[in-house]
Amino acid sequence: MTLPDFIIIGAMKCGTSTLHAQLAAQPQFFMSEPKEPNFFSDDGVYARGEGWYRALFSNAPAGAIKGESSTHYTKLPTYPKTIERLAALIPNAKFIYVLRDPLDRLVSHYIHEWTQGIIACPIDEAIDKHPELVAYSRYAYQLEPWVRQFGAGRILPVVFENMTNAPDAELERIAAFLGADGDVEWKGDLDAQNVSSERIRRFPGYSLIVENPVATYLRRTLVPKSLRERVKSGFQMRERPRLSQARIDELTEIFDADLRALETVAGLRGVSLEFFRSARTQTGGK
Repeated sequence: MTLPDFIIIGAMKCGTSTLHAQLAAQPQFFMSEPKEPNFFSDDGVYARGEGWYRALFSNAPAGAIKGESSTHYTKLPTYPKTIERLAALIPNAKFIYVLRDPLDRLVSHYIHEWTQGIIACPIDEAIDKHPELVAYSRYAYQLEPWVRQFGAGRILPVVFENMTNAPDAELERIAAFLGADGDVEWKGDLDAQNVSSERIRRFPGYSLIVENPVATYLRRTLVPKSLRERVKSGFQMRERPRLSQARIDELTEIFDADLRALETVAGLRGVSLEFFRSARTQTGGK
């Protein structure tokens, strides 16, 4: 049994699932299943022990570069023991940190928590009640303790928008950082991972009613589609949430300061909210 050579440590809702899938599709790499073991962050998982974690990589081919992707690892202050635990077991690992427009990440995070039933209030109100929405978008804040522990040279920041605009070039850069020999190729036939377009809110019995194939067959057979759609609409977020202008102004100040700090913390230059807006224009606002 062995240990990973690298870890994608975040950030949540920034394309880590897509990158994980793309690396898994390259012959030089072996990626864990499940994608997010969250071993070093979650106390309950960590209690399973080192043997459980090592077993995730036991089927890796000889010479493969092994990795996992757990966004909980950069969720301060929620999981404060992550770095200490990880450094004790794999002190020589490399790390990849994917980031995107922090405002967009925050909104996607809010949608995720809304669909999970964790957040029920409007987005402006949620920011006051759930400070992690802002904290997880403060990339310099999240990376600083990793740089302090492992050094900036062991951490590769990857900008999601660059990965979208020039996927092959970014994948080659990532592979080179991880020491992969041979060519890598972005697989266009792999769908974007971990993306939900329906934004359906979970409810008690959701798995039994919605995800159960027998229940799905009976529902589609016995319940008229018009009634199914009417019930579904009551649990569906119809439009992407919009922040108020006052909230945008407040967050712009916070995030711009944090993005400026990325140059000092991680050597990442030229990343600002204006950069992300320009990158979004290039991709047609996607």
